[in-house]
Amino acid sequence: MSTSNAELNERLRIERLAVETLYRAFNEKNPDLVDAVLSTAWDDIPLGPGQGPGPEGIKPIIRSFGEAFPDVRIVIHDMIQVPGQVGVRAEITGTHSGEIFGIAPTGKAVSFRLHEFHKLDEGRVTTTWHMEDWFGLFLQLGQFPVQS
Repeated sequence: MSTSNAELNERLRIERLAVETLYRAFNEKNPDLVDAVLSTAWDDIPLGPGQGPGPEGIKPIIRSFGEAFPDVRIVIHDMIQVPGQVGVRAEITGTHSGEIFGIAPTGKAVSFRLHEFHKLDEGRVTTTWHMEDWFGLFLQLGQFPVQS
């Protein structure tokens, strides 16, 4: 059975919007946006410090990121897509106005890169593999989190 161009284009559109909505949750500081686009068994690889599994696990991260960087912006520079997979190259910017990873607010404007690969099924993100340039962020802040 073949898929028509119209069906394929619609699938790609829906999957692209799902991924864009995940980033929009950070930009709008609205964690509940992920409920419509992440599968209930979403696997975020690797989990952040203290992050729980699934969509509920990312919500505190979205909230704390919005508190640390009230003007946070995730700008997507590139998306590469095939049915069921989306690769993203993006940039996170903001002003460090709240604690992050135990680092007190510095007031510094920061910009750091993000690379993610998302797997999707039936219009929902099922798995995300991600790598943020935390080292670059900490260099900009002039300090690293305390190691235990």
